[in-house]
Amino acid sequence: MRAVIALAAALGSLLLGGCLLRLGGQQPLRARGWEEEAGVAAVTPKVVRALRSPLTPLPQTENRYSEDYYLHIVTKLQNCTWVRKPEESTKFRSELASCCDAVHNFIASQNNSPLGSNMSYEVDSKKTILITEDIFKMLPVSSPLSVYPFKNCAVVGNGGILKNSSCGAEIDSSDFVFRCNLPPTAGNISKDVGNKTNLVTVNPSIIAQKYNKLNEKKTQFLENIAVYGDTFLLLPAFSFRSNTATSFKVYHTLKEFKATQRAIFFHPTYLKSLAQFWRTKGVKAYRLSSGFMITSAALELCENVKLYGFWPFSKSTEKMPISHHYYDNQLPKPGFHAMPKEYNQILQLHGKGILKLQFGKCESD
Repeated sequence: MRAVIALAAALGSLLLGGCLLRLGGQQPLRARGWEEEAGVAAVTPKVVRALRSPLTPLPQTENRYSEDYYLHIVTKLQNCTWVRKPEESTKFRSELASCCDAVHNFIASQNNSPLGSNMSYEVDSKKTILITEDIFKMLPVSSPLSVYPFKNCAVVGNGGILKNSSCGAEIDSSDFVFRCNLPPTAGNISKDVGNKTNLVTVNPSIIAQKYNKLNEKKTQFLENIAVYGDTFLLLPAFSFRSNTATSFKVYHTLKEFKATQRAIFFHPTYLKSLAQFWRTKGVKAYRLSSGFMITSAALELCENVKLYGFWPFSKSTEKMPISHHYYDNQLPKPGFHAMPKEYNQILQLHGKGILKLQFGKCESD
């Protein structure tokens, strides 16, 4: 991920429950990248590494745009009272629906992927796949998420901010819980991240690396996903051609062993439309992160959306070190996603009362 070097400048001004913040004297961002708006030139690999390492002193030349600067802004946001604004939510949901229509197009189905048609891949867009009878039979007749809107949804990211958050009970009280990339939820960590899972995304690289593409280790895979109950496993089968066989292998493994989980696939047209939607708002990346994709879909499918575990900083607002994930500190590939820009948009949605972002610990009863 690119370091959050100009996140605060890109935020411009946020109206948060009557709390107006003008950040660093910057004008509001108008569909421009944060690099342009902030005018920061000295974005070096050394600075990037420093901003993600809690043990490395912050570079003195970047004081204004240091991580401490952003955390100061986030602290201000935390201290503002969040107010849900139904009219803003409805307006934004309508905007997303007119562009992307998650209700009908989020999941590949027989209704939106006709038998005999050629489907273009999301990223390998010049390549197509023929929807044969075998593939057609793998697809649900219609989207299994079309029974909407869900009342209260939790989108659970994997940020280290979830450790010792005591958010588990609150997450589990949601009507629908989205998770990303098969994260651990069993054991003591459940008090912080919860157990309930209605949908979890699956990166095919996890299946390849951890389970040898299910050419073996099928039993281990099935035992590990049992913790999620009768959830949907959402795979990007039609994003890259290299994802297809592994994603189909997950589907067939679940069917072979009569597992309670069900494999479903992102529709590539939805993901392309979504990427274009966010590109017009300044989020220009090789590919959106799965957490941002799920958040976008949830905003269409749910009346109320709350995000947990979304935290791009290496420390808390109390200056305590934070690991990248709540279960490890492995960083993503640099340059693949536009995490600072995505977080900028999430904070703006929070400020407009469209979704709520949980910044730290949850209140216990």
